[in-house]
Amino acid sequence: MMYKYEIILYWSEPDQLFVAEVPELPGCVAHGKTQDEALKQARIAMGLWLDTAREQGEPIPEPKGRRLMYA
Repeated sequence: MMYKYEIILYWSEPDQLFVAEVPELPGCVAHGKTQDEALKQARIAMGLWLDTAREQGEPIPEPKGRRLMYA
């Protein structure tokens, strides 16, 4: 399944891993040894996050579909 949430991907020097964060889904973070692995894990984490929110009757954020900018 394709989700349209923004994923921020970065290298974590201390962990020696790529980290993929989904800012619109609080606490939704994944990691991997490669960028592709981190993105794959992020997609799995998004599915689990959304499934859990649905099961618990929590609101599902609408994807903003725009870039977030951080300084």
